[in-house]
Amino acid sequence: MIILGHGIDLVEVAALRRWIEDPRDPLLPRCFTAEEIAEIGDGPERVERLAGRFAAKEAVLKALGTGFGAGVAFKDVVVRRRPGGPPEAVLDGGAALAARDLGVTGWRLSISHAGGMAIASAIALGDGAQAALPSAGPR
Repeated sequence: MIILGHGIDLVEVAALRRWIEDPRDPLLPRCFTAEEIAEIGDGPERVERLAGRFAAKEAVLKALGTGFGAGVAFKDVVVRRRPGGPPEAVLDGGAALAARDLGVTGWRLSISHAGGMAIASAIALGDGAQAALPSAGPR
């Protein structure tokens, strides 16, 4: 396995709380699947967990070199937790197409929280059959 891409994202937990509570643009149903929301559950660390997953979604798309928009939706990246294991990314739609085009065959995700911040790192792995990064073309 080789590293095809690496993305990192940092989210301020208080900022995410404000976005969630903004009635003009409800973030949860736009960015998270029902499965993700149910898995996160309720409780005092709910917003912190949401911030970590939001950061992980952003990190995955940075690793792919895409970002949201242009055929990639927030819900195209689902972040879930395996019982007793690390978080995992499941891709659909435009994100899955981008991963396929890049030759991604696996992911390594890490999410951490400290000081009112959530950080996530996403490493896209592949077998090396396709180029790791798009070419800038001749110079």
